[in-house]
Amino acid sequence: MTILDMLTQLETHPLVNPSIPKTSYMALDLSVDNSELKAVNVSDAEDLERYIWKSMVANKAKIAYGGYLEKRGIYQRSTYFNQTHPETERNIHLGLDLWIEAGTPIFAPLSGTIHSFKNNTNYGDYGPTIILKHHSEGIEFYTLYGHLSLASIEDLEVGVEVTQGAQIATLGTAEVNGDYPPHLHFQIIHDIQDFSGDYPGVSNQLDLPFYKDNCPDPNLLLKLY
Repeated sequence: MTILDMLTQLETHPLVNPSIPKTSYMALDLSVDNSELKAVNVSDAEDLERYIWKSMVANKAKIAYGGYLEKRGIYQRSTYFNQTHPETERNIHLGLDLWIEAGTPIFAPLSGTIHSFKNNTNYGDYGPTIILKHHSEGIEFYTLYGHLSLASIEDLEVGVEVTQGAQIATLGTAEVNGDYPPHLHFQIIHDIQDFSGDYPGVSNQLDLPFYKDNCPDPNLLLKLY
């Protein structure tokens, strides 16, 4: 069985309040191809947040989602991502984002253990981050949760078991989450390599074949589209 087959077959708990129906979710395009973003200062968290919430209100949505393999211009504001050569500039998003207000509880979609956690404080980075380790059908894999609150990583211990559906975190504000509008970055990782509390969530064009293979579409678990 491949990891893609296994992920497709798993039954998961929603990442946020399960009482919110999927009809209250909307797809959000933050790619460089979205002409509406030409009128938005995507480098400013407040301006981008106004655009996101305006879109959600217009669509009567409670949660906006999207971003897997999306090429974005938002990372050009940060030297942590921005490189001089187009092929080495990291601007292709490897996770799936859920845009929702700060303080929102986040739940474990699957049972697992705490692999690692860290406050990634680079400008434009994850901020507080948790990584869970999972096993299914003989396959080991990981899920990453970025842009959390500082309280989410207090008093955690590596190796502690997490049950499916348990609350594991709350979302952080722009002040702690890398200076983004509040949202959850959710990512699947097959081989964690030597990373701890962190893993690349944005790729350049040269490395994309590796990361596309190592970080499958999170929608295989979330089933939002």
